Amino acid sequence: MKQVKALVLRAAGINCDYESVHALELAGAAADRIHINRVIENTDLLKEYQILLFPGGFSYGDDVAAGKILANQIVHHLSEPLTQFLADGKLMLGICNGFQVLAKTGILPGFADDRAGNKSVTNLTEPAVSVIDNDSGKFEDRWAYLQSESEHCVFIKKGQRIYLPVAHGEGKVVTRDESVLSKLENEDHIAFRYVDADGKVGGFPVNPNGSFNSIAGLTDSTGRVLGLMPHPERFVRRTQHPHWTRLEGDSEADGMIIFNNAVEYVKKTL
Repeated sequence: MKQVKALVLRAAGINCDYESVHALELAGAAADRIHINRVIENTDLLKEYQILLFPGGFSYGDDVAAGKILANQIVHHLSEPLTQFLADGKLMLGICNGFQVLAKTGILPGFADDRAGNKSVTNLTEPAVSVIDNDSGKFEDRWAYLQSESEHCVFIKKGQRIYLPVAHGEGKVVTRDESVLSKLENEDHIAFRYVDADGKVGGFPVNPNGSFNSIAGLTDSTGRVLGLMPHPERFVRRTQHPHWTRLEGDSEADGMIIFNNAVEYVKKTL
Protein backbone atom coordinates (compact mmCIF):
# COMPACT_ATOMS: atom_id res chain seq x y z
CA MET A 1 0.00 0.00 0.00
CA LYS A 2 0.96 3.66 -0.12
CA GLN A 3 2.44 5.35 2.93
CA VAL A 4 0.50 4.77 6.13
CA LYS A 5 -1.48 7.87 7.12
CA ALA A 6 -2.42 8.80 10.68
CA LEU A 7 -4.81 11.46 11.94
CA VAL A 8 -3.98 13.01 15.32
CA LEU A 9 -7.20 14.53 16.61
CA ARG A 10 -6.84 17.78 18.50
CA ALA A 11 -9.16 20.02 20.50
CA ALA A 12 -8.84 22.85 22.99
CA GLY A 13 -6.60 21.73 25.85
CA ILE A 14 -4.87 18.90 24.00
CA ASN A 15 -1.13 19.27 24.52
CA CYS A 16 0.52 16.07 23.30
CA ASP A 17 -0.45 16.31 19.65
CA TYR A 18 2.96 17.38 18.32
CA GLU A 19 4.73 14.61 20.27
CA SER A 20 2.23 12.10 18.90
CA VAL A 21 2.84 13.26 15.33
CA HIS A 22 6.58 12.98 15.88
CA ALA A 23 6.29 9.42 17.21
CA LEU A 24 4.16 8.33 14.26
CA GLU A 25 6.58 9.90 11.82
CA LEU A 26 9.51 8.11 13.47
CA ALA A 27 7.57 4.87 12.90
CA GLY A 28 7.23 5.70 9.20
CA ALA A 29 3.72 7.12 9.01
CA ALA A 30 2.59 10.43 7.57
CA ALA A 31 0.71 12.15 10.38
CA ASP A 32 -1.60 15.17 10.37
CA ARG A 33 -2.95 17.22 13.28
CA ILE A 34 -6.58 18.02 12.60
CA HIS A 35 -9.05 19.80 14.88
CA ILE A 36 -12.20 17.86 15.74
CA ASN A 37 -14.35 20.68 14.32
CA ARG A 38 -12.83 20.12 10.89
CA VAL A 39 -13.58 16.38 11.12
CA ILE A 40 -17.17 17.06 12.20
CA GLU A 41 -17.56 19.43 9.22
CA ASN A 42 -16.19 16.83 6.82
CA THR A 43 -16.34 13.28 8.14
CA ASP A 44 -14.99 11.98 4.83
CA LEU A 45 -11.57 13.07 6.12
CA LEU A 46 -11.48 9.85 8.13
CA LYS A 47 -11.49 7.81 4.92
CA GLU A 48 -8.01 9.13 4.10
CA TYR A 49 -6.38 7.65 7.21
CA GLN A 50 -5.66 4.19 8.61
CA ILE A 51 -4.73 5.22 12.15
CA LEU A 52 -6.71 7.58 14.40
CA LEU A 53 -4.92 8.81 17.50
CA PHE A 54 -6.56 10.57 20.45
CA PRO A 55 -3.63 12.29 22.17
CA GLY A 56 -3.03 13.30 25.77
CA GLY A 57 -3.68 16.58 27.45
CA PHE A 58 -6.70 18.17 29.08
CA SER A 59 -9.37 18.41 26.40
CA TYR A 60 -11.64 21.37 27.15
CA GLY A 61 -9.86 21.72 30.47
CA ASP A 62 -11.45 18.49 31.75
CA ASP A 63 -13.99 20.93 33.20
CA VAL A 64 -16.82 18.38 33.52
CA ALA A 65 -14.70 15.26 33.93
CA ALA A 66 -11.57 14.07 32.19
CA GLY A 67 -12.31 13.65 28.48
CA LYS A 68 -16.08 13.94 28.96
CA ILE A 69 -16.77 16.94 26.70
CA LEU A 70 -14.70 15.56 23.82
CA ALA A 71 -16.41 12.19 24.32
CA ASN A 72 -19.79 13.91 23.99
CA GLN A 73 -18.72 15.55 20.73
CA ILE A 74 -17.62 12.21 19.35
CA VAL A 75 -20.78 10.37 20.33
CA HIS A 76 -23.13 12.99 18.95
CA HIS A 77 -21.24 13.92 15.78
CA LEU A 78 -18.85 11.11 14.83
CA SER A 79 -20.46 7.88 15.99
CA GLU A 80 -21.34 6.54 12.55
CA PRO A 81 -18.06 7.55 10.84
CA LEU A 82 -16.02 5.94 13.64
CA THR A 83 -18.13 2.80 13.46
CA GLN A 84 -17.27 2.60 9.76
CA PHE A 85 -13.62 3.41 10.49
CA LEU A 86 -13.35 0.33 12.70
CA ALA A 87 -15.44 -1.81 10.35
CA ASP A 88 -12.84 -1.05 7.68
CA GLY A 89 -10.17 -2.72 9.82
CA LYS A 90 -8.39 0.47 10.86
CA LEU A 91 -6.66 1.31 14.15
CA MET A 92 -7.46 3.64 17.05
CA LEU A 93 -5.05 4.64 19.80
CA GLY A 94 -5.95 6.72 22.84
CA ILE A 95 -3.23 8.00 25.16
CA CYS A 96 -3.96 9.40 28.65
CA ASN A 97 -6.77 11.91 27.98
CA GLY A 98 -7.37 10.02 24.75
CA PHE A 99 -7.88 6.82 26.76
CA GLN A 100 -10.31 8.66 29.03
CA VAL A 101 -12.21 9.75 25.91
CA LEU A 102 -12.36 6.21 24.48
CA ALA A 103 -13.68 4.89 27.79
CA LYS A 104 -16.29 7.63 28.18
CA THR A 105 -17.58 7.19 24.64
CA GLY A 106 -17.94 3.45 25.20
CA ILE A 107 -15.53 2.67 22.34
CA LEU A 108 -13.52 0.89 25.01
CA PRO A 109 -13.78 -1.80 26.17
CA GLY A 110 -15.90 -2.57 23.10
CA PHE A 111 -17.20 -5.97 24.17
CA ALA A 112 -17.92 -8.29 21.25
CA ASP A 113 -21.56 -8.84 22.19
CA ASP A 114 -22.12 -5.08 22.53
CA ARG A 115 -20.61 -4.49 19.10
CA ALA A 116 -22.84 -7.20 17.64
CA GLY A 117 -25.99 -5.79 19.18
CA ASN A 118 -25.43 -2.10 18.49
CA LYS A 119 -25.01 -0.30 15.19
CA SER A 120 -22.69 2.19 16.84
CA VAL A 121 -19.36 1.58 18.58
CA THR A 122 -20.16 4.38 21.03
CA ASN A 123 -22.37 4.10 24.11
CA LEU A 124 -22.19 7.22 26.24
CA THR A 125 -25.35 6.51 28.23
CA GLU A 126 -23.92 3.66 30.24
CA PRO A 127 -20.16 3.18 29.77
CA ALA A 128 -18.83 -0.03 31.26
CA VAL A 129 -15.50 1.52 32.23
CA SER A 130 -14.43 4.96 33.42
CA VAL A 131 -11.24 6.71 34.51
CA ILE A 132 -11.45 8.73 37.73
CA ASP A 133 -9.30 10.61 40.29
CA ASN A 134 -6.08 8.96 41.46
CA ASP A 135 -6.22 7.37 44.91
CA SER A 136 -3.38 9.68 45.95
CA GLY A 137 -5.64 12.68 45.37
CA LYS A 138 -2.97 14.45 43.36
CA PHE A 139 -1.33 14.63 39.95
CA GLU A 140 1.13 11.75 39.50
CA ASP A 141 4.19 12.49 37.38
CA ARG A 142 6.51 9.46 37.41
CA TRP A 143 7.69 6.48 35.36
CA ALA A 144 6.02 3.08 35.53
CA TYR A 145 6.58 -0.45 34.29
CA LEU A 146 3.82 -2.01 32.22
CA GLN A 147 3.32 -5.70 31.45
CA SER A 148 1.46 -6.51 28.22
CA GLU A 149 -1.36 -8.99 28.83
CA SER A 150 -3.42 -9.31 25.66
CA GLU A 151 -3.12 -12.17 23.19
CA HIS A 152 -4.81 -10.25 20.37
CA CYS A 153 -3.93 -6.55 20.70
CA VAL A 154 -2.09 -5.60 17.51
CA PHE A 155 -0.11 -2.81 19.21
CA ILE A 156 1.87 -5.07 21.55
CA LYS A 157 2.90 -8.71 21.98
CA LYS A 158 1.85 -10.51 25.14
CA GLY A 159 4.55 -10.74 27.79
CA GLN A 160 6.49 -7.62 26.85
CA ARG A 161 7.46 -5.35 29.73
CA ILE A 162 7.97 -1.69 28.94
CA TYR A 163 8.80 1.46 30.89
CA LEU A 164 6.84 4.65 30.23
CA PRO A 165 6.13 7.99 31.93
CA VAL A 166 2.75 8.66 33.51
CA ALA A 167 1.36 12.17 34.02
CA HIS A 168 -2.24 12.38 35.16
CA GLY A 169 -4.56 13.38 37.97
CA GLU A 170 -7.42 11.13 36.84
CA GLY A 171 -5.93 7.78 35.88
CA LYS A 172 -7.74 5.23 38.03
CA VAL A 173 -9.49 2.70 35.80
CA VAL A 174 -12.76 1.54 37.34
CA THR A 175 -15.63 -0.63 36.13
CA ARG A 176 -19.38 -0.23 36.44
CA ASP A 177 -19.60 -3.43 38.50
CA GLU A 178 -17.78 -6.65 39.29
CA SER A 179 -19.24 -8.44 36.26
CA VAL A 180 -17.61 -5.92 33.90
CA LEU A 181 -14.25 -6.41 35.63
CA SER A 182 -14.58 -10.18 35.23
CA LYS A 183 -15.44 -9.72 31.57
CA LEU A 184 -12.35 -7.59 31.01
CA GLU A 185 -10.23 -10.35 32.55
CA ASN A 186 -11.93 -13.32 30.87
CA GLU A 187 -12.29 -11.87 27.38
CA ASP A 188 -8.73 -10.59 26.94
CA HIS A 189 -9.43 -6.85 27.15
CA ILE A 190 -6.58 -5.96 29.49
CA ALA A 191 -3.73 -4.71 27.31
CA PHE A 192 -1.41 -3.57 30.12
CA ARG A 193 -1.03 -3.83 33.89
CA TYR A 194 1.16 -1.74 36.14
CA VAL A 195 3.98 -3.90 37.51
CA ASP A 196 7.36 -3.46 39.18
CA ALA A 197 10.74 -4.07 37.56
CA ASP A 198 10.32 -7.81 38.18
CA GLY A 199 6.88 -7.99 36.60
CA LYS A 200 4.88 -8.17 39.84
CA VAL A 201 1.75 -6.12 40.55
CA GLY A 202 1.71 -4.01 43.69
CA GLY A 203 0.29 -0.99 45.44
CA PHE A 204 1.40 2.61 45.16
CA PRO A 205 3.71 3.68 43.53
CA VAL A 206 3.88 0.56 41.34
CA ASN A 207 0.22 1.21 40.59
CA PRO A 208 0.34 5.01 40.48
CA ASN A 209 -3.41 5.67 40.58
CA GLY A 210 -5.15 2.71 42.24
CA SER A 211 -6.63 1.25 39.04
CA PHE A 212 -8.73 -1.87 39.54
CA ASN A 213 -6.60 -4.99 39.02
CA SER A 214 -3.63 -2.71 38.19
CA ILE A 215 -5.12 -1.96 34.75
CA ALA A 216 -2.98 0.50 32.77
CA GLY A 217 -4.51 -0.04 29.33
CA LEU A 218 -7.42 -1.74 27.57
CA THR A 219 -8.10 -3.13 24.11
CA ASP A 220 -11.39 -3.92 22.40
CA SER A 221 -12.69 -7.22 21.06
CA THR A 222 -10.93 -6.69 17.72
CA GLY A 223 -7.52 -5.87 19.21
CA ARG A 224 -7.37 -2.83 16.90
CA VAL A 225 -8.28 -0.26 19.54
CA LEU A 226 -5.86 0.49 22.37
CA GLY A 227 -6.18 2.95 25.21
CA LEU A 228 -3.54 3.45 27.90
CA MET A 229 -2.82 6.02 30.58
CA PRO A 230 1.03 6.13 30.31
CA HIS A 231 2.61 8.13 27.48
CA PRO A 232 4.48 6.12 24.80
CA GLU A 233 4.96 9.30 22.74
CA ARG A 234 7.15 10.71 25.52
CA PHE A 235 9.67 7.89 25.26
CA VAL A 236 10.60 7.58 21.60
CA ARG A 237 14.31 8.34 21.97
CA ARG A 238 16.78 6.74 24.36
CA THR A 239 17.81 10.10 25.76
CA GLN A 240 14.28 10.60 27.13
CA HIS A 241 14.80 7.77 29.61
CA PRO A 242 15.52 9.16 33.11
CA HIS A 243 18.67 7.01 33.33
CA TRP A 244 19.61 6.89 29.68
CA THR A 245 23.36 7.09 30.26
CA ARG A 246 23.17 3.79 32.17
CA LEU A 247 21.16 1.88 29.58
CA GLU A 248 22.91 -1.16 28.15
CA GLY A 249 23.01 -2.01 24.48
CA ASP A 250 21.29 -0.05 21.74
CA SER A 251 17.67 -1.10 22.22
CA GLU A 252 14.96 1.18 20.90
CA ALA A 253 12.94 3.41 23.22
CA ASP A 254 10.00 1.45 24.62
CA GLY A 255 7.34 3.87 23.38
CA MET A 256 8.28 3.18 19.78
CA ILE A 257 7.19 -0.46 20.15
CA ILE A 258 3.55 0.63 20.09
CA PHE A 259 3.89 3.03 17.15
CA ASN A 260 6.07 0.67 15.11
CA ASN A 261 3.62 -2.20 15.60
CA ALA A 262 0.71 -0.02 14.55
CA VAL A 263 2.38 1.11 11.34
CA GLU A 264 3.59 -2.39 10.47
CA TYR A 265 0.12 -3.83 11.04
CA VAL A 266 -1.40 -1.33 8.63
CA LYS A 267 1.25 -2.03 6.01
CA LYS A 268 0.58 -5.76 6.18
CA THR A 269 -3.21 -5.75 6.35
CA LEU A 270 -4.69 -2.65 4.69
